[in-house]
Amino acid sequence: MAKATKKQALGRGLSALLNDPENDIKSVSDKNADKVIGNVVELDINSIEVNPFQPRSNFNDETLEELASSIRELGIIQPITVRKLDFNKFQLVSGERRFRASKLVGLETIPAYIRIANDQESLEMALVENIQRQDLDPIEIALSYQRLIDEIQITQEKLSDRVGKKRSTITNYLRLLKLDPIIQTGMRDGFISMGHGRALINIDKKKEQIAIYEKVVSNGLSVRATEQLVKARKEPQSNGSDKKKSTSDVPEFVSNSLDSIKERLATKVDITTSKNGKGKIVIPFHSEEDFKRIKKLLTGE
Repeated sequence: MAKATKKQALGRGLSALLNDPENDIKSVSDKNADKVIGNVVELDINSIEVNPFQPRSNFNDETLEELASSIRELGIIQPITVRKLDFNKFQLVSGERRFRASKLVGLETIPAYIRIANDQESLEMALVENIQRQDLDPIEIALSYQRLIDEIQITQEKLSDRVGKKRSTITNYLRLLKLDPIIQTGMRDGFISMGHGRALINIDKKKEQIAIYEKVVSNGLSVRATEQLVKARKEPQSNGSDKKKSTSDVPEFVSNSLDSIKERLATKVDITTSKNGKGKIVIPFHSEEDFKRIKKLLTGE
């Protein structure tokens, strides 16, 4: 506790340097800049504005309340990071959840690392730092990658080095932005996973994407089942000759229903018939989970 008190006292001492209008620190070469820039300073919370470059747009009220409760009991364990804009005016670079929770608690000051950065540097710091977080949803990460590419004019190759991710990983995230906005929202809200989204990308038409998405959500389909559903939907488009051959061997009342059965079960279905009109339906499954899913669709159990 003594160490924490000493550190806070030091932060308050440094804050006095920032409250001297005659020696306002505007660059790293200014007097006393080395004592403030890169150090933790206790700042007036009302002197800090939120970061317009913040990639996160969803802040869960419940988790904010939990963080506020922790701050109320233990204080700020990890300082936020800000950049200096003007005299006694700062902007968040990272730590918006801690900043918001501190305001909920009613704190008047907050410990902060001080940085000097222009808009582009601030954008890059905010995006790169937030990409490293574990609690961003896949669309937030994809949007962050896209903003870095567009606004900082960086290639996927260089971005890979900058954020420490494989280029293929970055490409997979960026492809999610090709999904219909309704599906992107579903992913952000947790109705489907990134794996579901990657399967749905293989459907080019947005209306068909949404149709399959609705089946996935309503039936609680796994990623594997979604992949099978997408494959079944694409088969008639990519292999029309096979479809013509198979349907010519079965009665019309069977061939007319084949596609709807495939879509309902989200898997490939094989049908064979004899000349007297009898036949059989073969439904493959790929795992115990897949078998139970098909059983539930067929029996309701």
